[in-house]
Amino acid sequence: MVKELIGRDILGIADLTTSEIQQLLELAIQLKTGKIKPQCNKVLGLLFYKASTRTRVSFSVAMYQLGGQVIDLNVSQTQVGRGEPISDTARVLDRYLDILAIRTFKQEDLETVAKYAEIPIINALTDLEHPCQILADLLTIQEKFGSLSGITLTYLGDGNNVAHSLILGGALMGMNVRIATPKDYEPNPEIVNKAKQLNQNSTEILITDDPLTAIKDSQVVYTDVWASMGQEDKAQNRIPIFQPYQVNQQLMNHAAKDAIVLHCLPAHRDEEITDEVIEGKQSQVWNQAENRMHAQKALIVSLLGI
Repeated sequence: MVKELIGRDILGIADLTTSEIQQLLELAIQLKTGKIKPQCNKVLGLLFYKASTRTRVSFSVAMYQLGGQVIDLNVSQTQVGRGEPISDTARVLDRYLDILAIRTFKQEDLETVAKYAEIPIINALTDLEHPCQILADLLTIQEKFGSLSGITLTYLGDGNNVAHSLILGGALMGMNVRIATPKDYEPNPEIVNKAKQLNQNSTEILITDDPLTAIKDSQVVYTDVWASMGQEDKAQNRIPIFQPYQVNQQLMNHAAKDAIVLHCLPAHRDEEITDEVIEGKQSQVWNQAENRMHAQKALIVSLLGI
């Protein structure tokens, strides 16, 4: 375990230090290869306001493999879905559970739960950040290249929660991070400024609207859907705006020869990424998805101190 993390909340990727992230990745590899097999008799709660496949299943399987139990709290079937203050729900769940992962819209709601509950709280996705996804991404990149320092990652698409956590996580780990988005779809400038403050290695943090400039010689090419959950009504209107940022083979020809492709999924094939690329030799998408489970297992082990 990473002892420094026992009992902590992880509400964003920058709640972790560079050293803590590296230790978590090393722990995740040990768990993945079966070198260590910690066991616990703990209960993880999943309080999800948004749909989920990978996050729900990876957290659940991770906890079951550790010998613990999982309670999947369907918001529509709990009192919080009928107007109970989230602060009240937090104080009650704190008495029942050992650890709680939350997938919700507002970062402020996550922070409220953390304020009123003493158990560890994990951000399983908000509109602002997706830290667990980025831990899996970093694990996937490290497995491929052996190191994170100096690696250039290019993200193409909407400046959303995944982009935010990538910028912050990349800055912490000494990676060059380039974000290419259409104008008016850039990441939150406060997140970008925070990343620049975290960047102790003088690595590159580039925000541009030019996909060719961003992808040139990049070793990691990353994309996400063009309209996040809750923005489905905007999806069709965004297609012509985002079309130049599609990850296709023509664009991939400008990346490094050994470049890998990542996508946090679900993918809208032949929109933000072509079927040819996601199924191609450079795709690490399925290893990336599997690594959600291993990275989150390392996080659970560390937060619970098992």
